[in-house]
This record gives sequence, C-alpha cells and structure tokens, in this order.
Amino acid sequence: MKENCRIAMNRCCANGFALLLALPVVAHAQRADSGVFRLHKFEQAIGEEHYSIKSDSSGMAIASTFKFTDRGRAVPLTTSWRGSPDLTPRFFAIKGNTSRFSTIDDTVRITSGVAIVRVDSSVRTVPLRGPTFTIAGYSPVAMQQALLDYWDTHGRPGRLTTLPAGHVAITLRGVDTVTIGGRREALRRYGIDGLIWGRETAWRNAAGQLTALISIDAEFDHFEAVRDEYEPALSVLVSRAAADGAEALAALARSATSSSGAFALVGATLIDGTDAGAIPDAVVVVRDGKIVAAGPRDRVHIPTGVVRIDARGKSVLPGLWDMHAHYEQVEWGPIYLAAGVTTARDVGNEMEFITSVRDAVASGKGIGPRLLLAGIIDGVGAQALGVQQAATPEHGVELVRQYHAARFEQIKIYSSVSLPVLQAITAEAHRLGMTVTGHVPQGMTTFQAIEAGMDQINHAQYIVPMMKPAAVPGVRAPALDLNSTDAQRALAFLKDHHTVVDPTLVVFEWSYHPARVPFSEIEPGVLKVAPELRPQLLNTGVSQAAEGIAKIRFDEMLQTVGALHRAGIPVVAGTDQVVPGYSLHREIELYVKAGFTPLAAIQAATIVPARVMGLDQEVGTVTAGKRADLIVVDGNPLEHIEDLRNVRLVVSAGRRYDPKPLWRSVGFTP
Repeated sequence: MKENCRIAMNRCCANGFALLLALPVVAHAQRADSGVFRLHKFEQAIGEEHYSIKSDSSGMAIASTFKFTDRGRAVPLTTSWRGSPDLTPRFFAIKGNTSRFSTIDDTVRITSGVAIVRVDSSVRTVPLRGPTFTIAGYSPVAMQQALLDYWDTHGRPGRLTTLPAGHVAITLRGVDTVTIGGRREALRRYGIDGLIWGRETAWRNAAGQLTALISIDAEFDHFEAVRDEYEPALSVLVSRAAADGAEALAALARSATSSSGAFALVGATLIDGTDAGAIPDAVVVVRDGKIVAAGPRDRVHIPTGVVRIDARGKSVLPGLWDMHAHYEQVEWGPIYLAAGVTTARDVGNEMEFITSVRDAVASGKGIGPRLLLAGIIDGVGAQALGVQQAATPEHGVELVRQYHAARFEQIKIYSSVSLPVLQAITAEAHRLGMTVTGHVPQGMTTFQAIEAGMDQINHAQYIVPMMKPAAVPGVRAPALDLNSTDAQRALAFLKDHHTVVDPTLVVFEWSYHPARVPFSEIEPGVLKVAPELRPQLLNTGVSQAAEGIAKIRFDEMLQTVGALHRAGIPVVAGTDQVVPGYSLHREIELYVKAGFTPLAAIQAATIVPARVMGLDQEVGTVTAGKRADLIVVDGNPLEHIEDLRNVRLVVSAGRRYDPKPLWRSVGFTP
C-alpha cells in the first residue's frame, strides 16, 4: 500500500449510507470534459486512454483513443459517439483491438426508434424498447463513464439494453474514502454487470467523473484504469474491489443449490483414477466429506439411513484438476464446479484478489474448487507483466518470502526474469519447501531454466525447441523428428530432472486455428458461454496465409506431448483459460489424440497433478479415506473420452452440486 494513500471502506451501515446520501447529485448532461485514464494489467501501467467530450445545445460527442502495449504487442482502439443532450445515443463506432488476440469493428446508428447495428460484416435492424445505450465491452473507459451518466439521467433503471448486444445492470454498492496527498475524497462505488462476464467495480467522484475501473480485459486478465490524478489510489482500490468480489462469491454460495450429508452412489461404473480397470455396478459411499468405501456393489456395505443416488448408466471418477488456471473473477468458481473441476492451480494473479477468493472458498463462505496458488514473479523490461517484478536477486528472494508468508504453494516465473534472479528465486523457494513453475524467460533455453532450478514448465511451446537442433538466425528450423538425437537427449534430460510439463494445448489450438473456420466447430462449448464472452472467443484465429505454419506448429506440440507421456515425464492438464469449463475437457481429449489412453488422459487431470502437488494421499483417486472430490458423468469416458463432458453431479469435499444451476448462475447455458 502506498504511504500517501489510504482507504476507508464503508459497508451497508448507517454511517455508510449517511455519507452516501451526503454526496452531491451531479447533473451530467451537456458536460464538457477531457482527460486521461492510465491503463493497467495486473496493476502494471501499460498504456493510456485520451478522451474528449464536447457538448452544445444540439447534443454531445465523445471521442476516445485507447491504446496499451501488452507483452510487446500494441492493442489500439478508437471510438466515437454522438447523442442528444439527455445522452440518448444516435451514433456509435468502435474499431481496433480489445486484446492481443481479438478485434472489434462495430457501428450503431439510431433514428426514429430503430437501430441499425453492424458487427463486422453482419448487419441487423433492432427496434428500441426501453432504456438503451451503445457500448461494447470493457473498453474504452470513457464509454463506461458515459454509461453511468446515461443511467443517472434516465432514472437509474434496474436493467438497460446495450447495443450492439446485451443488457447491463448497475448498482450503487457503497462509498469509499480515499486520501491522496492529504486530501480526503469520498468516491461512490458501483457494480456494473453485463459488459464483461461478471461484475466490474467502478468509482465516481463528487463531480460525477469516473475515477477508476477494476475490470477484466478480453483475455480474462485483470485490467485496471484510473484517472491520471487518482493513480496513487490504485492499489487500495484494487483491494476494495477484491473485497467486493469476495462478498459476491459469498452471495453466489448462498444462491447455489447444493446438498451435504451422507450418500451412496449406486450402480455406476467406477473409474477410480488408479491403474485398475473400470468396476461395473459399483457403489461409492461418502460421509463427512470423505469417501468411506468404493468398490463392487456386492462388496460395499451401504449404511442404514444413507441417501441412495441411482447412478446406473453413468460413471464415477475423481474430481478434475485444472493445473493452469487464472482465476480472474469470482464467476470462475461455479463454472469450474459445473465442469467437474474440484481443484484448480492458479498460476498468476493479484495477491489481494486470489487470497481473498481462496480463503472464502476454504471457509465455506464462497463457491468454487479448492485453490492452490503459484505467485507470479516477472523481471523488468518492456514485456514485463504484473505488479511483482524482480530486478535483482535480492528482490526476487524478498518476493518469494512474501508469497510463502501468504501460503502460496509455488512460484510462477514469467518471461522477463534474468538468469541470476531466477537462480535466487528457485533456491529460496526450494529452501522454503516450495516448487517453481512457469515460462522459460527470454534469452534462456529450457535446458538453462531447468538447470537454474525450475521444477515445472508451462506451455508446450517451450518444450518443442528442445527436441530440435539449436536455432540458427535466418535458417528455417527443421521439422520435428522424435527419433533424432536432439529429441532423445531432451526427453532424457526432462526425465532425469523430474520435470513436470503443463502443455496447455487448448490455448494453442484456439490461437492457431484458421480464422475462416468458426471456433465453435472445434469447441462447441463456446456457443454455451455467457453472451459477453462470445466475441473475444470467436473473433480469433490465423489468416489463410498463415494456416500452413500454424498447423505445423500445433501438430509438433501434439506430437511432443505424446512423446513426453511415452517417456514417463509427468504431464498435467491445464487450460490457460480459453473457454471457461469446456477447455479442460478439450485438453484431455487432445491428450488422447496425442496417443494417451483415455485412462492416462484422465489421470493427467486427477492423480498425476495430485502427486505433483504432494496431495496424492488426500485426493486424486476415488479411494476410501480420501477427500470426497468426485464427479458423475453420463456414459463411459474410457470408451468415449468425450463422455467426460457429460457431468451430471459434482462432489467437492462431500458437498453435492447440480451443474445446471451452476452454469446458469453465471450466464451460461447448461
């Protein structure tokens, strides 16, 4: 926390509402304004938005230029808007990028109660009914300010339509007092639902200006924007948004339909996660959050009074793990459970947010899978990411100690860490009983990173080059040959160093697929996500000219992952987000495509990660005495791996969840 800034958090109490009511009401119509928002990812400044608002008796015009640079890649966006004096929209145009991988090109023209909406090359006519505003997602911030102004001047409706698509609900959630340079100021805090998947948190000052926004960008990463003069308050506003998120998580937990108490699953095929074969007509008994018994029906006693659940025609498996999560918002909790994920490893987040969520779930005040945390550390430079950046070995050691004190299990290395800093980080982490995972930093080979102490590697992109001769500038890399001396040397090296690989094949399949092929043909689950998510998931892929090289790269990753498995190198399933819930199922399917047996692919998302994280005596198989983390699916995934998608019941620490209301609770279609 910065010394010249502190925040008082007023909750829904008499004093808080008294302060809220004491704030002046501002008339927003016809207000001329201009300013700068500083744009951040994971609290690191990465760009700016410059906006201007001009108004006269005929109406208002807004112009915005929004641009940040994310890990070396520019993300520019231009927006123009015109409306009447009461902020009723007449024209809206937005064009550019919303992330490194997604684009937007939309216009809306409104005349005589009808909107002509163009999204890319698709045009439709929409009759207007009720309060309607034009805005498209989290950016630019100036449009979010205009949205709040419109909401004020039109009676603060409980729900308003947005164009090109969607609906928004805005709630006034409280007042936070900020002190900057000796000046105390009360900021109204708002929750905005519908622009992104989940809730944003925004603040306005007494003049009605939007001062800060805590959101999620189109890559699902933490995004923050703060008006230039309020920059010193950013870290404490992030903390307040995290607390607000924890409150929302508790509300989701209260609304979710779940059941506890002793029960028995009867008649299912048991795929217990061990190397034993499937057991038909099995029984699994759960009591007090533990598995009491599991096995053939004729060998398992079902105690009197235990609830019996008919599971005939279904399979029971261990709860799944996602070993490459970025749990950026509380809505991931219900989604993970609905998809059968009962443990998730978060590999890079804002400390205030992720520890709040972890503790809320662990205490039963929130809803979601058990969370294991890897604290991210990057180096310094133009492509650095996140608030925790270590320029020296000493600083790296200090950050490791901070994460250890906050009960993180691992350290996550990012791409700008230098070799001396990496060596210091791994040494301190190992001294404290932590392991180190992550990227291979720029300027290092994967061999060097592992020799420097990295225990695990994220992403197949860092493994494939190990299998080939050293790259020569200007010379095209040879095709992958798994029988080559280089490939065999790499496999032996990884095995000798007990390296664990988290390939995240799904993120490469998503980014490398041909843009002319709808991503829904590869992952049909994308059609079931919340409407706010679809554009950034669907507007991706490579050009036709790049399809050939993209296919080669992805095929080499697939072949490499198969070779890792055959060599006995632990492979753990992770997604790096992509399509929430569904992408873990796709990752497992891709392992089968790479040559894993269905059982081995399932184990990559169950017992193997449990072993890797030192929890295999507690979870990872459906075995008597272990924590009751398990799923029930229609069909038999050992015969058809796609049946793993048919989750009908999820059990997390003995508590039963019906997936359908979980999907619906965050805007997905079951």
